[in-house]
Amino acid sequence: MTSRGAKFWDSGAIPLIAPEILGDIIGDVADLAIVISDNCEILSVIVNPANPSFLVMEHWEGKDIRDSLAVESRPKFESRLAAFMAGDKDVKPVELNHSRDVSDWDSPVRYSFHRIAPDGAILMLGRDLRAIAEMQQQLIRAQLALERDYEVQREYDTRFRVLLNNMSEPVLFVGAQNGDITEANAAATTLFDRSRDDLIGSPLLSCFEARKRGDLIEALTTLAISECGDGVKIELRGKSNVVQIMPTLFRAAGERVLLCRIIPDVEDGLKADNLARNMQDLYLSGPEAIVFASENGDVLSANDAFLDLIDVAHDINVRGRSIADYLQRGSVDLKVMTENATRSGRMRMYATKIAGQYGSPRAVEISVTKLHAGTHSVFAFVMRDTNHADTTRGALSPTSDESMKSVVELVGSATLRDIVAETTNVVEKMCIETAVSLTMNNRVAAAEMLGLSRQSLYVKLRKFDLLSRDTDDR
Repeated sequence: MTSRGAKFWDSGAIPLIAPEILGDIIGDVADLAIVISDNCEILSVIVNPANPSFLVMEHWEGKDIRDSLAVESRPKFESRLAAFMAGDKDVKPVELNHSRDVSDWDSPVRYSFHRIAPDGAILMLGRDLRAIAEMQQQLIRAQLALERDYEVQREYDTRFRVLLNNMSEPVLFVGAQNGDITEANAAATTLFDRSRDDLIGSPLLSCFEARKRGDLIEALTTLAISECGDGVKIELRGKSNVVQIMPTLFRAAGERVLLCRIIPDVEDGLKADNLARNMQDLYLSGPEAIVFASENGDVLSANDAFLDLIDVAHDINVRGRSIADYLQRGSVDLKVMTENATRSGRMRMYATKIAGQYGSPRAVEISVTKLHAGTHSVFAFVMRDTNHADTTRGALSPTSDESMKSVVELVGSATLRDIVAETTNVVEKMCIETAVSLTMNNRVAAAEMLGLSRQSLYVKLRKFDLLSRDTDDR
């Protein structure tokens, strides 16, 4: 409206605009504006200041616009221009690519056609499509990445299905939170006489007898965490068969999942001559304490008999600790046993004492065997509780009886002081002989066992004429 209240533009007509102002308006509205004649000659080029890459088109004024287009864009341009000049009112904008000789951009420009003069001049307003093309490329790359991820996921899912269904033993995947079965293989469906669809989503307890859901899941979770060799024994529902559930706990997508392998119980399905199973039962139920230790003496596993021997509640409390912590002479005993076992592969009947943190020391006989576990070595200690350590030690010294007889013969023929001195020598000689025998003539270990220096041990060996005898025996 003007100041007098009249309309500024009558009937939608636009008033005349100065050419220099019109050029600025067009330059701001469009990214590129080209005025061509009816024979396609470029009359004028107006470039948006925000797109300086289009300035190269200004050098094409006076040339045919078709020469600036890529080969594949020329037919589209001629077809759309012919329709526009024929008066077709529904001519849509066309996307054109300029040749590399003209432009340094790859994306197309979208042109719309407008008549601006009665002499046939046509205004082509162009919009740069590079931003849209870039977004399209990003979408395409994202789509391709998703397709690749889907393909990898499908490949792993196929491998998982094939592996699961070709396993001979029944396998179930169970949610640790709710106890529901999330996956089952073909062997499991055969064992339970139920279809896969029937198993998936049903509680694990529905396949077994006697336990509450929470108790069963808690027992399986605890067993998986403790990494114990045995499984949970349970009876199949509707059958008299007893099976063992061997659980493995892992986390996937933020949820804890139990992988449950189901194997027949040893009494139902395993042969009596199954050595591995029999050895495992001996380890778990045998009366002798059995400990497996690493090369440096750290406990790898220990059975219940050893835990009873040292009065410890659970093997978690001893795993990782050195077995020397429970031996009477500590590292000295451990060194003697491991060195002899390393030298000959095994050591028999080593007498010492063993005690836990609270219990009193107990006399034991230990046999040690060196085992090979791949590139590493493992020592197996078998301990027998005994109250005959003194007898055993006496048997290790064949000269002790003769020495004691010679002491007894002194009674009545020598003073008490002489008898006591002779007795001390006999006891000292017996201890040295025993230590040397136990350490397989290892003088350093024998000295440590007796609490002597190596030089003092050699002095006493010479005193009792044991040095030459040990050298000859060795």
